[in-house]
Amino acid sequence: MSRLIAALTAFCISLLATTLTGTRFVLEPVPDTDWAEYNGDGARSHYSALSQINTQNVNQLRIAWTYASGGADTLLNRTQMQCNPIVVGGVLYGVSAGTQAFALDAATGQERWKTSLDDNAGTTSRGVTYWTEGKEKRIFFGAGKWLYALDAHTGKPIETFGKQGRIDLGKGLERPGADKYVLSNTPNTIYKNLIIVGVRVAESETALLGDIRAYDARTGQLVWTFHTIPQRGEFGYDTWSPRPARQHVGGANAWAGMAIDRQRGIVYVPTGSAAYDFYGGNRKGNNLFANCLLALDASTGKRLWHYQLVHHDVWDRDPPAPPNLLSIVQNGKRIDAVAQITKQGYVFVFDRVTGKPLYPIHEQVVPGEVVVGEQVSVTQPIPTKPYFTRQSFTEKDFNPFVANRDSLVNVLQRANTGWAYIPIIDKMTVFFPGTDGGAQWGGAATDRQGILYVPAKEIPVYTSLIRREQPARGVALTGASLYRLHCAACHGTDRRGNHDGSYPSLIMVNKRLSDAQINQVLLKGRAMMPSFSHLPDAERKAIIDFLTDKVKQSTVSSTQKTGVPYQHTGYNRWYDANGYPVSTPPWGTLTAIDLNTGERRWQVPLGEYPALTKRGIPITGTDNYGGPLVTAGDLVFIAASRDEQFRAFDRTTGKQLWQVQLPAAGYASPSTYAVNGRQYVVIACGGGKLNTKSGDNYVSFALP
Repeated sequence: MSRLIAALTAFCISLLATTLTGTRFVLEPVPDTDWAEYNGDGARSHYSALSQINTQNVNQLRIAWTYASGGADTLLNRTQMQCNPIVVGGVLYGVSAGTQAFALDAATGQERWKTSLDDNAGTTSRGVTYWTEGKEKRIFFGAGKWLYALDAHTGKPIETFGKQGRIDLGKGLERPGADKYVLSNTPNTIYKNLIIVGVRVAESETALLGDIRAYDARTGQLVWTFHTIPQRGEFGYDTWSPRPARQHVGGANAWAGMAIDRQRGIVYVPTGSAAYDFYGGNRKGNNLFANCLLALDASTGKRLWHYQLVHHDVWDRDPPAPPNLLSIVQNGKRIDAVAQITKQGYVFVFDRVTGKPLYPIHEQVVPGEVVVGEQVSVTQPIPTKPYFTRQSFTEKDFNPFVANRDSLVNVLQRANTGWAYIPIIDKMTVFFPGTDGGAQWGGAATDRQGILYVPAKEIPVYTSLIRREQPARGVALTGASLYRLHCAACHGTDRRGNHDGSYPSLIMVNKRLSDAQINQVLLKGRAMMPSFSHLPDAERKAIIDFLTDKVKQSTVSSTQKTGVPYQHTGYNRWYDANGYPVSTPPWGTLTAIDLNTGERRWQVPLGEYPALTKRGIPITGTDNYGGPLVTAGDLVFIAASRDEQFRAFDRTTGKQLWQVQLPAAGYASPSTYAVNGRQYVVIACGGGKLNTKSGDNYVSFALP
């Protein structure tokens, strides 16, 4: 009864506001509607049937409430928020910039509770998972190596789950020579009384195993495990050499999230690359089940079918986001499908039950030389359609206003370029789209008509492989040589980091962090950086002495030799001297693809450089992170771009209908829900990537 009264009150207030402001629409009340799971539902559709906000009134949206979640690094701008908040029963659950879970009144933004965990290792979380049985309601939250079960009413750990309310996700993933870096920062998947868990591990040769596991949601007991690197006797074991691969290779982990068909009891899991990502001479073969889309029996973990999207990946081309479950029509027949977007700009579409490709996929021969010791797959699977990005970068693809064009052309003429699967060698190799997309972790949205909406980036990235220093046992190592061995691939040999700030400059790091704080980062990892806890104390001290420019630097005696003879020279987005991507725009896009036909409906730039627009250059789009939200109001909402804007597009045409400045960039996916007759759209504004400022605000919008 109280909810009915509240809904009627909200309706009367909105009707009065309409009269007083002179607006021409009437705000019809809508039933309370949850956003109960990551990306909206088990299908990861990013879709809502709400239509109170629609193409006719979206330009009337106003801020309904804001919530300062806390924990933002406003000095160095290193924190982020990638959370897609969930809403259940009028309560919004999310994660702060300081990686603490919280609960809010979804209508007002008033805080109900917030955790104060002290072992979250500075990770970036994409959200939480909700489970209920009877009167019990739980929030599952990954923080550091722990998976917590929290009481949804109070935020307190549930002592009967695991040990004192949490389970150690590193347990069971150990192998010889591995580090201890593991976390679950993407919300996990509920099936009945199971929580199905994927983890993030390091991407170096010291990575832990990447097995997929299901735990009892009540007790935390392990129920089943799927070995993504097979054991002896399991299917796929002979796709690795030398064997047993689980003794010397890690990764192949389910970091990006999963989709669940609860009616059929099937969980769909994309898997990551085997580690090390850019060299596989120590793991010859196609490497099942790395880089796969897996269909598993959700009750038992038994493999039903799989498709390997990249064979023997040495390009870091693992699928970046959960798959989408939807229905499409082909030849007059409705088919339940699963669609997987990729960093390469492809969409792989399969029959959800059988795994049969719904568009032809051809195994194309991979050309090019390789470094000594490497043995790439002879072919790679390439779908005939759909595509949502350009597929190559050549001399003609430099933008018309690029700085120092002639010099850049000379550089490109000496580089490897052409398509997605050129093996990396000791000279510059250009990827287009870049190593992190194409598509990225924000994923794609789908609607009930079988249309897929996918944000992407189209910026060239270059790298190369260089020989690693291989000191003999007992040889003295300096901090500089240890830095080159362990750190330079990301932070650069000059310590200046990369252009977009994902890997920060370490020059004068001693002005920002003490030796003890640097050591803690090396021990625990932070943001994109894994833990280096496997290094001896003396080696970490030598690296710290080098980074802090100690007059007297430590030297240590080499105790081990890496099994990977190469390291890559970094994730280098190719920008010109003026700070703009060298490629012809668009640099960021939003594309609608009809999966019934495989054809594009529309594509528009996503994001803007105002300085270029003022020069008369058409809107270029920008690098972007985060996903879309599509609604029955014929709208696609998305932030994601580095210009700190939140936008709404017409779902049918791609026309932009609304935009608003956010307090910090929204590198996250928005959620929508209805409480007390009113529809809200909320976005986490964490910034921190792409050299933008960090923030801690959640901002919710509604009609007046």
